[in-house]
Amino acid sequence: MINFEFYNPTKVIFGKETEVLVGKEIKDRGFKKVLIHFSGTYLYENGVLDRVHNSLSECGIEYVDLGGVIPNPRMSLVMKGIEICKKENVDFILAIGGGSPIDSAKAIGYGLVNDFDLVDLYMGRVTTDKIAPIGCISTIAATGSETSNSSVITIEEGMLKRSYNHDCARPLFAIMNPELTYTLPIYQTASGASDIMMHTMERYFTNTSDVELIDRMAEGLLVTVKEAALKVVKNPTDYNARADLMWAGSLSHNGLTGTGRIADFASHKIEHELGGMFDVAHGAGLCAIWGSWARYVYKTNIPRFAQFAANVFGVSTNLYDLEQTALEGIEAFEDWCDKIGMPTSLSALGIHPTLEQVDEMAAKCVATGNGHVGFFKPLYKEDVIAILNLAK
Repeated sequence: MINFEFYNPTKVIFGKETEVLVGKEIKDRGFKKVLIHFSGTYLYENGVLDRVHNSLSECGIEYVDLGGVIPNPRMSLVMKGIEICKKENVDFILAIGGGSPIDSAKAIGYGLVNDFDLVDLYMGRVTTDKIAPIGCISTIAATGSETSNSSVITIEEGMLKRSYNHDCARPLFAIMNPELTYTLPIYQTASGASDIMMHTMERYFTNTSDVELIDRMAEGLLVTVKEAALKVVKNPTDYNARADLMWAGSLSHNGLTGTGRIADFASHKIEHELGGMFDVAHGAGLCAIWGSWARYVYKTNIPRFAQFAANVFGVSTNLYDLEQTALEGIEAFEDWCDKIGMPTSLSALGIHPTLEQVDEMAAKCVATGNGHVGFFKPLYKEDVIAILNLAK
């Protein structure tokens, strides 16, 4: 186990009807005016936005709404949010939804208190440890952005999906009511569960040795998500399964399962280029390429893949042929994807990139890592091209 620092100050308020506590939570922290940032129309339809408005009003807190967030949130809306905050003298940003509104709110928070070009931050040309205060009400079990240090934004010029990670971006509080996820389309639910799996798996697949404690935590989380996802695609109002998914989403990406090891986020880096070019659902995009990544790199550490197969998917370990066990684990993951309706290839995802598009995605991907991405097996441009071609 290598040296690490773990920091997670976000207060989690979990359970039924907890969204009505938001006004008191903000008032107790001394804030006066809130930007409410969200996506879609479902918050109007299910009454969540009304309940939030009432909670704020009852506590004497002013607010202004900014909807319109879309999957793979855009920098242009972030800039509009910054403008509104300055004009309205907003001192707190409240995101309602999943990773897209929360990530967009984080970007607004960065832009509100820093004077550099926000594109430079997400392109890695500048850094900061300053952000406006943020809280969130989570309505989707997926990215874990409600307790993570990460923000991912799509820059329209070049359609570049880029991230900035800093602990200052962890929300002050995260309100999480599993009931708010009941009405999500099954595809979106499954895509979110897949993202949770990937956030854990990309930390799990490490070459760092003697990390048994976090391995067991990660394996327990993966088994729980695997089973809960199968339950909710059959019964969307299974509260206990929804609760497991929602809490797992935070635990998978708050940094805990990455402690003491070197993690590998190559699959996420590759998927970001798919999302930037084709605007696909994030979790679905990850499922479409993970099996190809795994088959390309598994020989780097066959015992690690065999352990995953046995402890997460119950594959019988063949002590005389660990490679067979490893490959069966990859197949078991893809079988799980099929059962919850997630794609395991680019064609199943509905995209058919040309050779030129593959080359462009690979070039953009490795450019984010100074020529290569990943640590389990460092991937250069030709490796990313090979993985994308395998995924077709």
